[in-house]
Amino acid sequence: MPAFALDPEQLKWCAEVRSLAASRLRPLAEAGEPGRVNRPLLAELGELGLLERVFPPGGKVSAMDLCLLRESLARECTEAETALALQGLGAHPVLHSAELAARWIPEVAAGRAVAAFALTEPAAGSDAAALELAAEPDGPGWRLTGEKCWISNAPQADFYTVFARTTPGAGSRGVTAFLVPADRPGLSGEHLDMLSPHPIGRLAFDGVPVGPGDLLGEPGRGFRVAMDTLNLFRPSVGAFAVGMAQAALDAATEHAGGRTAFGGPLKDLQAVSHALAETATRTEAARLLVYAAAEAYDSGAPDIAKRSAMAKLYATETAQFAVDRAVQIHGARALERGHLLEHLYREVRAPRIYEGATEVQRTIIAKELYR
Repeated sequence: MPAFALDPEQLKWCAEVRSLAASRLRPLAEAGEPGRVNRPLLAELGELGLLERVFPPGGKVSAMDLCLLRESLARECTEAETALALQGLGAHPVLHSAELAARWIPEVAAGRAVAAFALTEPAAGSDAAALELAAEPDGPGWRLTGEKCWISNAPQADFYTVFARTTPGAGSRGVTAFLVPADRPGLSGEHLDMLSPHPIGRLAFDGVPVGPGDLLGEPGRGFRVAMDTLNLFRPSVGAFAVGMAQAALDAATEHAGGRTAFGGPLKDLQAVSHALAETATRTEAARLLVYAAAEAYDSGAPDIAKRSAMAKLYATETAQFAVDRAVQIHGARALERGHLLEHLYREVRAPRIYEGATEVQRTIIAKELYR
């Protein structure tokens, strides 16, 4: 990481996180079952105090801290990075209820409870305001009926932050957020096999009961709860991507320096050296965009939406480029199952889609140009 914008304490902390990820988290990740929640890994993230950085005392997380943490973890262990990020994404909306936060946040921060963010539906992905999961009035509460799809940590989470429609036809103004424990009657789920083996599944709601005590925020204001969470985490998706890009660049640089081809080191071939130079430049530019977006969020800057969109857009596209170039430089060996780059090649595709696809980020940026 560059010294620019980071003080010595931040640099030291990033190095410590990378060391912990390599020595204590990666072995647990490798021992876990692919595509399933890794509870020993979560417990270790809690034991090391890393999850607590996502839920600091007072409840106000630093976007810069979150970005540095995710980038550092991603360089050494993407499974640990993803496990931490999903805990944050699933549980941050719970801070909208003091009572529920007191019950669940300490458990999430310790790695004892698994959280999930249940927004996406089969017909409501990028257009999240079009969600259709129905919250039908039932006495003082509601019953949830419908389906959620591509939900991280489902169906193994201990609770779900669920966004449901309490006012039909009202768009984003008719959505309410609820905390739904996994053992509620009528709630079921199944695992989905994905390109990269993450814990992701489908949830079915068959009249699941929720009451006023399960509300996160006010009725009809759930879309704002969702957007507040996504606005915090969007720059750090870019940080995750930067971490993967840097890991790919490091691997490619090392390989090109040690591999002999055509009578000399691979790095002496202009095509290879230029690919490395382009990757290094893009990775550094992505990192600086991410840091700028995090600083804008922490300082309350008015242009945070544009900066966050730029950071996520450029960093995730850069990570795809960096991993692809690194695979090309390595050749066939990078496609062998178990190789770092084979792993990154599968990991790097999803961030260009979730939490606002690349095309959505471009739309946000374009709209901001005319404000």
